[in-house]
Amino acid sequence: MRTRAWRRPLLLVMLAVAGCGDSDVKEVNLWMLQVQQQARVAVPPLTAPTAFLPFAYTAKEVTDPFSPNKLLAELAKASRSNSAFKPDLARRKEVLESFPLDTVKMVGTLQKGGITYALVQIDKAVYQVRNGQHMGQNFGLITSVSDAAVNIREIVQDAAGDWGERMSKLELQESKESSK
Repeated sequence: MRTRAWRRPLLLVMLAVAGCGDSDVKEVNLWMLQVQQQARVAVPPLTAPTAFLPFAYTAKEVTDPFSPNKLLAELAKASRSNSAFKPDLARRKEVLESFPLDTVKMVGTLQKGGITYALVQIDKAVYQVRNGQHMGQNFGLITSVSDAAVNIREIVQDAAGDWGERMSKLELQESKESSK
């Protein structure tokens, strides 16, 4: 029995060594070479870069649209305009001409010496105005003052540089306290 006992482990070792042979490895390597030769990688070619065409500026002699000289030329042209509504640009501006009319509210009227004054409020300050005074940023001239409104004639310039007349009105603003 002793002679057979050593044969079993020997047989197991021989089977294990036989399983480590490279008989299948050659087949796998052959198959991989065939697949590698058949596989074709298709990379699309890169597109050619677009050609840059520089722009040649040919209007060097024409007046630059952003030039201060062009603005001065347009202002000089506008000052030569013979419009009937052209404002007196040499006149000294009054205090209320620095505020736009949409920020001015009429809050009441006042009679002094037979003259009706309108009380107008700008921010928290109240001013007295009467006929003939100027108000607003568009050369506004107060034409009439009544208990309900102040009528103002403004002189505005259109896109062509011509002066025109526009009528505006400041109406009396009702107080929140009087409605209670």
